[in-house]
Amino acid sequence: MNLSSLALLLFAVFSSAGGQIMLKHGMRSAASAVEHGGGSIALRAATSPWIVVGLIVFAVSAVAWMSTLARVPLSVAYPFNALGYLLIVLAGSTVLHERTSVWTWSGSLLVVVGLVTVMAGQRR
Repeated sequence: MNLSSLALLLFAVFSSAGGQIMLKHGMRSAASAVEHGGGSIALRAATSPWIVVGLIVFAVSAVAWMSTLARVPLSVAYPFNALGYLLIVLAGSTVLHERTSVWTWSGSLLVVVGLVTVMAGQRR
């Protein structure tokens, strides 16, 4: 895998994780607004800037992912999605202030070990 393919792959993973965090934040805000002011959660979500931007970022990540698949074998590209899980747990914990347990971090570490194992096997 060349450097431009790796950069595209990492962009796809990071933007996907970023979009998910934006969607979570937007839905949390929409649910809170409905709880305090009533109305429809669907309408609140549809008019939330976090939801709109999150969907756009997620769409960009999908295009980047499709471009990645045109250049990188699936057996190499797909394990990188595991990096997205780690990013989401990290952002959920730090940005969204969600509680995480030692089990969550241990499982995330195992996912990263799996990614490193797959990539080490590709270097041969």
